[in-house]
Formats: sequence, C-alpha cells, structure tokens
Amino acid sequence: MDYLALLCAKLTEFGDLITPDTDLATPVPSCGDWTFYDLADHLGQGNLWVVTAVTELRGDHQGDPAPKDAVALREWYDETADAIAASLAADPDNEAWTFTRSMPRTVGFWRRRRALETLMHLWDGQNAFGKAVPFDTDLAVDGINEVFELFAPRMIQRGLATEPEVALRLRATDIAESWIYGPGEPVAEIAAPASDLLLSLWQRLPASDPALTWGGDRIAGERVLAGPLVP
Repeated sequence: MDYLALLCAKLTEFGDLITPDTDLATPVPSCGDWTFYDLADHLGQGNLWVVTAVTELRGDHQGDPAPKDAVALREWYDETADAIAASLAADPDNEAWTFTRSMPRTVGFWRRRRALETLMHLWDGQNAFGKAVPFDTDLAVDGINEVFELFAPRMIQRGLATEPEVALRLRATDIAESWIYGPGEPVAEIAAPASDLLLSLWQRLPASDPALTWGGDRIAGERVLAGPLVP
C-alpha cells in the first residue's frame, strides 16, 4: 500500500472541509467535547509533531495553537500538510523517533501511522458535518490490524487497559477476514463490514449500533471491546 500517497490524499480531503464558511464551533460527536476547530488543530499539530520526529529524531514538539479564523486556519493547516508530506518523502527505512519500540523506528512507520490517523480524523470531520462515508475495505482491514498489532498491547503496557479475560472474534462480512482478541476460544463474536468494525474499535460506533451483529456471550464481548483498545 502506498501510504504516502494515501496520506497526502486524505490530508487534502480534510483540508477541503475548511472553507471560509466553515463553522469552526461545530461539535465533533466522535471526539468527546471537541469542536471542528479542535480537530483541525489536533491534526495539524500532529503533522508538525511527526515532522520533528523525522527530521530531528525527537518527540517533544510543542506548537502554538492554530489560528481561529477559518481562512487563516486553512492556510496554517495546508502548511502542516505540506511539511509532513515533505518529511515523509524521505527513504522509508530512514531512522525516526517513534512512540513505540514494538515496530521499526523508521519513516515508514510514520507513513502508515499518519495515513491511518488522518483517515480516522477525516471521518470525524465528515461525520461532524453529516457527510461521513465508509472506509475502503482494504484500508479498514489495515486499520484493524494496526489496532491489534500496536495499540491494544500498548494500552495494556501503559496501564490504561487490562488484559482481556476472554476472547472476542471480529468477523468482517464484506471480506474473508476475522480477528480474535483475548485468550482461548472466543466466547462472543461481532460481525459487520470491516469499516464498521474499525469504527467500533476506535469507539466511533457504540457496541449497540445496529450495524454490528452480535453472537455468543454479548456482555463478555462488550467488555473486551470496551478495552479501551486505542488511546
């Protein structure tokens, strides 16, 4: 997968949500009490954080808040998007600072991580304005893999979640893929298109959403899903 091309495309799509008429105070229901301004600031600051991680091999970037005027915000955001695209155009095997040692500490790590991060926050922004669209199946599958490869173990290591007591199977209904999280044989199953499974892992869809079909011991399965599995 060409993560750099994907990242650039999704950064552009997010930027297109910022127009002179955009109401920056629009709530973003999938991100707690954030407004759309908070979401745009978060994504742009994350871009600059990664630029520092790649070019200076450190993870302590602290930027000034983004402009609160829509026109100025778009200009600032586009500058951050250009900056991260330029920094990640380096050889993917080049060393970079990352927040984990469980995966290669390289530019390539950030290409994938930021592509998937931007994908999720693009959905958040689209959803805030009532026009969210499902993820492409292959991207959703990759995002699910990332949750179980990177984030779920990391949440436990950081003391932000506990080891699941039982196993949950997630089954994609639009592709022959399934995942098991937890020890032993699964006691419950959740079935849905891969896009909805990824949204549920990131707590964008509640366990009660009608897009999700449950089987087995649902109560135990919901406890596993609640994790939290991601930051």
